[in-house]
Amino acid sequence: MGKLHFTSDYMEGAHPQVLEKLVQTNLESHVGYGEDVYCQQAKQEILDACGLKDGEVFFFVGGTQTNAVVIDSLLHSYQGVITISSGHINTHEAGAIEFTGHKVITLLQHDGKLLAEDLKRYMENYHKDLNKEHTVMPKMVYLSQPTEYGTLYSKQELETIYKICKEYDLYLYIDGARLAYALSSKENDVSLEDLSKLCDAFYIGGTKCGLLFGEAVVLTRKNLIPHFFTSIKQHGALLSKGRLLGIQFHALFEDHLYERIGDSAIEYAMILKEKLHSTGYKMPIDSYTNQIFFLVNKEEMDYFEKYVEFGFMEMVDPDTAMIRFCTSWSTTKDACDQLCTIIENSKK
Repeated sequence: MGKLHFTSDYMEGAHPQVLEKLVQTNLESHVGYGEDVYCQQAKQEILDACGLKDGEVFFFVGGTQTNAVVIDSLLHSYQGVITISSGHINTHEAGAIEFTGHKVITLLQHDGKLLAEDLKRYMENYHKDLNKEHTVMPKMVYLSQPTEYGTLYSKQELETIYKICKEYDLYLYIDGARLAYALSSKENDVSLEDLSKLCDAFYIGGTKCGLLFGEAVVLTRKNLIPHFFTSIKQHGALLSKGRLLGIQFHALFEDHLYERIGDSAIEYAMILKEKLHSTGYKMPIDSYTNQIFFLVNKEEMDYFEKYVEFGFMEMVDPDTAMIRFCTSWSTTKDACDQLCTIIENSKK
């Protein structure tokens, strides 16, 4: 028997309903670059799900591409984006934002989240600085829902942060690479409609949430980014066979599959979380989504490496590592049960 796979949530292909749609439409001929009927249908379905009458939707292939193009298209050359030290654009995107010419301004993270008071303090200090014209101008705040550590922003937290953004004329952009898992969490109180009112732009992740590839950027008001289509093309991010994105998102949104596709992932993640807790493992971050982080010594990590693929996060100290089990829409009950047994036996 091979190893179990709990490394990440984009290791498998696509949800059967998505593949079925792709197969059904495979030999159809459509106009390119997202002008086809499936893209238009999917865009309207997404706007309806978000409760937006005056928004816009644009499709991309991957998350880093999405972040780089949106941020670069919204900011002037002298402007930067605020995030936390663990923000994805600051850690795992190979400097993609800086490559476009925009500084990533980092603040401290608290369980993977940006605190409103930290943002407020930073902006107050920026405007008090007599030399601010010599520095990078903050113009955007970047968050993830859920965060890199699987934690969630509450509706109240987003409301407070967005209020500060409006006070200081900052865009609020939310990375939703794993948004489906946030929507399925019992601890979540932010719907797609709420999100559409609490930021200027966000994206609905597909690559990690049941698609072969694809992310859908939602601009919460029209012309937020003038000529965005052309900007996407200029960045080399416009897929010629755009229908492949439209068809996949149509499969996710025609019957609200996206809003429930993460349910089983959350169920199994919570089972694993409880098993780790009852077995005696310490979890420094209390995640309620599909990423479960816990601490192991070298012997325990060597043990797990024999049976399961997991995500290595960091060395907390010379003798202790933080690792991650990540469930997905495709995780099975059998795999979850097997991993629970492996966890039980790890302390024997």
